[in-house]
Amino acid sequence: MANSTHETNMDIKDKAILVSLVTDQVKKSGINPEYSLEELVKLAETAGVEVLSVISQNKEKADTKWFIGKGKVEELRLVADELGATTAIFDQDLSGAQVRNLEASLDLKIIDRTQLILDIFAQRANTREGIIQVELAQHSYLLPRLSGHGKNLSRLGGGIGTRGPGESKLETDRRHIRNRISDLKRQLEEVTRHRKLYRERRKKSGVIQVALVGYTNAGKSTLLKQLTAADVYIENQLFATLDPTSRTMELPNGKEIVLTDTVGFIQNLPHDLVAAFRATLEEVNEADLILHVVDASSEMREDQMKVVHKILEELGAADKPQIVLFNKKDACTPEQLQMLPSGKGYKKISAFDEADLLSIREMIQEELAGETVKFRVPAERGDITSVIYRVGDVINTEYDESDVIYEVQVQQGEYEKHGYLLKDFIEV
Repeated sequence: MANSTHETNMDIKDKAILVSLVTDQVKKSGINPEYSLEELVKLAETAGVEVLSVISQNKEKADTKWFIGKGKVEELRLVADELGATTAIFDQDLSGAQVRNLEASLDLKIIDRTQLILDIFAQRANTREGIIQVELAQHSYLLPRLSGHGKNLSRLGGGIGTRGPGESKLETDRRHIRNRISDLKRQLEEVTRHRKLYRERRKKSGVIQVALVGYTNAGKSTLLKQLTAADVYIENQLFATLDPTSRTMELPNGKEIVLTDTVGFIQNLPHDLVAAFRATLEEVNEADLILHVVDASSEMREDQMKVVHKILEELGAADKPQIVLFNKKDACTPEQLQMLPSGKGYKKISAFDEADLLSIREMIQEELAGETVKFRVPAERGDITSVIYRVGDVINTEYDESDVIYEVQVQQGEYEKHGYLLKDFIEV
């Protein structure tokens, strides 16, 4: 059934005009409006929309009624009539009143950037967790934008006509959405609890976790597939990966780690979406190491890196050990390659280059390996010996009367978690 619905939707393809308003506030924010509009085109195409035209306007601030100027609304209407458009997609977020006014004036479906991203996520969600997260974000987005008489309702303090069947349709809608949000949050808490238990089991077993993060379409899923032979969906489009995928990868020293692919980031990633996907994105917080995958061939490479860093900061993961992988080097000009940072913590790669893949494994191994520490442990203290094997690789063992001396190359993340149990056994 799902397939036939999808095919039917694809037959009735939206034909859209994209609209961008460049205000003083946008200029101050540091967002490149031209690139943002180019990105909106890709988002629209990813959602299955046919883009007919693009309209941009410079204005000191957004019009409270129309968002764009009244004259621009008329221009948009004429272009839409001429091209046969069914939809107008705005590169910024609109209020409920602006949507209603534009719909009434243009007789078009009005979509804003957040709504478009939410629609793409809704198309891509496959797991129960992903579906819950997307629906939660959609309802959270919809609640403050419901059509109706908000001011009139705010004056209804109670009494006749404000309860039961006499309740306003809008208030009924709001109540339904609030109830649904509460229900989805409960479901998500249960999923989050299971995910947390799973992560705790991985921690207890001493599994090292490495997270792939990066701007959408940077090549994370391709890299995961090449490094682990994972059977994952790969497509040259935005948000090809929505649900996190974890696979085991072997390092050159034979040690196994878990490599996790995460949802791609994008500028102006809707707040409701970040909130809804926090449980998934917490995989990044639990990681011992982050691999930041960058599309080296993108002209907006530095801006994309800033977006990723900002979201990592919001998640509280910006200070974690990180390796930056400049992917798609084969699509770069010599000048582009020359401009890329190099040295420790940076690597120019192609996900299809076997030598690069080996180099990545070696870099991960080197980054995870901490200093070498000696521990003197009484032979009968098996509990301490098990902690030693958990925090690193034992590279030498000596016996001295009733003690065992372990020389260990500690794994920094695990040593930070469990090292307090070993402080009395360090051999100075």
